[in-house]
Formats: sequence, C-alpha cells, structure tokens
Amino acid sequence: MVSKATKPTRETAPFPYDDDAQVDDLTIDYPCSDGEPMAESDEQYTAMTYAVSALRVRYHREDVYIAGDMFVYYRMNRRDIRVAPDVFAVFGAVGTHRRDTWLVWREGKVPDFVMEIASPGTWRRDVGEKRRLYALMGVAEYIRVDPTGQCFTPALEIDYLDGATYRRQPVALDEAGILRGYSALLGLEVCVLPGLELRLYDPATGQWLRSHQETEDVLAVAESALRISETARQATESDLLQSEAENARLRAELDRLRGTQ
Repeated sequence: MVSKATKPTRETAPFPYDDDAQVDDLTIDYPCSDGEPMAESDEQYTAMTYAVSALRVRYHREDVYIAGDMFVYYRMNRRDIRVAPDVFAVFGAVGTHRRDTWLVWREGKVPDFVMEIASPGTWRRDVGEKRRLYALMGVAEYIRVDPTGQCFTPALEIDYLDGATYRRQPVALDEAGILRGYSALLGLEVCVLPGLELRLYDPATGQWLRSHQETEDVLAVAESALRISETARQATESDLLQSEAENARLRAELDRLRGTQ
C-alpha cells in the first residue's frame, strides 16, 4: 500500500513572471516549436504519450488542462525564456480549448503538476536545473520517471512543494515488483512496472488508467462481441421461425391426411 502524503503547499506570493514588464505586448509571437524532436527514444515517447492521453481521458473537464511537450512561457514579453515539460496539468484552467503554448501571465496560472520522462540527454537537467525552476515557479508536484533504467534509481521520484522547497516523497516496491508512488494532486498512484513501463493506477476504483487508444481498443472488442451476439440471436430466431413453419406444414399435412380417411 502506497502511503498518501498530504497535498503539497506553496507560498502565497506568486511566481514573479512579470517582473521584466508591466504591459503585455500582444504583438510578440511566442514560438510553439524549436525544431527538436519530441522525444529521444521510444521509451520516452511511449511514456509521455501514455501519460498525456490517460490523464486527458480521466480529467475530461473544462477546468483541467492536460498537455505534453508544450512550451510554457513564464516571463511576460520574453519569448526566449521558456520551459517544455514532458507532461503537465493545470487545475482551474479556463477551458480546455487547443493551445500551441501556455503563457502563464495570460492564463493566470503556472502548471500545478509536472512530469518529466528521463532520457540520457535530459535527465541531469530534470533533476537539477528544472527542479529548481519548477520550485521557484510554484509547481506543486514534480514527478520524474526513468523508463530506460539508465538514468537514476529508483526509476520514480516524486517531489511535493512545501512552501518554496521540494520534499521527496516515498516510493515502494509491491509484492509484484511494481514501483509505486502516490500523487496527491491527481489522486492516483504513479507506477513503474517491472519492465519499466509507466502506468497510472486509480486506487479508488482498483483500475489502471487507459489511454485513448486503449479505450478505443476495448470499445472495439465490446462492439465486436455485441455484433457476434446479435448475429447469433438473429440466426436462432431465424431457425425458430423455420422450425415453426415446418411444424405448421406438418400439422396441416396431418390434418389433410386425417380428412381423407
């Protein structure tokens, strides 16, 4: 059983994202891409896309925004100052409409939750520079996952913001060899399976979270089973009608024969 820490707290003073300017210059274009690939490896890509998709399925609400590999700009009028979390969630967002970037001063919030998926080329920045930055920004929960098994041990690290400082939360192996930690913000267990696959688990329902594709696959199987069942029912009804028609014919023939005696 994963211990459930209290929800993270942050200082009341907001992150000073507008200390360089007082007026939002609406003529500035904030790039949504730097031309770099979204992930360094299949492991990183798979974990990232699963987390984003599964969280979007779970939080299908207008006030929760989930995104991944998107630039978060946190200094007003500074298009050169940004960070791109692999996965982030904002609670209390104003709508879930599509965005190319997250501009903190226009949205009114920094991300509440960030997850970084480690790769050989990024993990040192994740545990160092980004950890310090996210704490300064006020990201309440910061989780790091290593799906490669080459970057850090254990392959799951969870930090909760206590005031202005991150404090490490416990993770533990269960009897099945699954590494589990608890996300108080999400109300979910973040798990790394023995094969280093990232999965999210809902302890309230006892179910693993599915991605959009996994949900579609389950629906497709259910629809296929329903079609097969309906076809079998129709075939049974057809056989029954044929049987009743044959019985009626035989009764008529029997009555005819009796009438000729």
